[in-house]
Amino acid sequence: MLRSPSPEHDPGMDQAETRESAVLAQLRGLAAKGPLLVAYSAGVDSTYLLDLAVAAGGNERVLAVTADSPSLARSSLAEAIAFTTSRSIRHQVVATDEFAQPDYVANDGQRCYHCKSALFGAMTSLRTAFGREAGSLLLGAIADDLGEHRPGLRAAAEAGALWPLAVAGMTKAEVRQRSKVRGLPTWDRPAEPCLSSRIPYGEPVEPTVLVMIEAAELVLREHGFATCRARHHRLGGISGAVRGHLLRIEVPADQVPAVVSARTALLPALRRIGYANVTVDLAGFASGGYDRLLPEAGR
Repeated sequence: MLRSPSPEHDPGMDQAETRESAVLAQLRGLAAKGPLLVAYSAGVDSTYLLDLAVAAGGNERVLAVTADSPSLARSSLAEAIAFTTSRSIRHQVVATDEFAQPDYVANDGQRCYHCKSALFGAMTSLRTAFGREAGSLLLGAIADDLGEHRPGLRAAAEAGALWPLAVAGMTKAEVRQRSKVRGLPTWDRPAEPCLSSRIPYGEPVEPTVLVMIEAAELVLREHGFATCRARHHRLGGISGAVRGHLLRIEVPADQVPAVVSARTALLPALRRIGYANVTVDLAGFASGGYDRLLPEAGR
């Protein structure tokens, strides 16, 4: 596992700023050798890394790469395009083929590995946009990710990608703090992993289902629940045939009563999307909730 460095601490800088300086120094070194290709989803971490890459290498040495597939929310794609356009950052949206891979669709717990393999395969081919310079592939993973179920990091490592924020020891709280200082609009953006993460491991990932999930989360946000997850479950009998879909709503625990109070407005909208049953998880919001059910999580 990668270990975080311990840069010399400047008394005039807080820990997050010191770590940011270490990341910038690394990125400047990489930019001196070749272009910087940043995996960019419009999320908090990737936006911050992209901003640092531009600060280190300049717009002419940076390419933001967004993988477009049914698992990317349309709102995130729009945000990615708007941000890069507003800052004149080179941006390539590439269609990735993970849904053509049976192992990805099977959703066996290694789904993120196949997704990131597709992403970095596309990024590797984009190096040719800079001529003969190989360039560096960069991922916005952070220190928090290193102790969690992140098979995508294995795919990134196999592609030779780097994750400078994690190596510098930057946490989510520090990334948000420094993003606010740098004037990034994503500093307080709720975490939004890919839509496929709302489907339990073992149930197939289908584009039509992801459309339902995105629509359900849009309904929840329109009713004031900015931090939410629309956990999708197939309903079936002993035969395993699909007999409808159940939506399990996750919001922060202190907002559960508010969801219940809003049920008369929420239910019709969610049923129109296709959910036969709608429930609220009393345990509240949990990022990566399905990862805890994997066998290795109990070790």
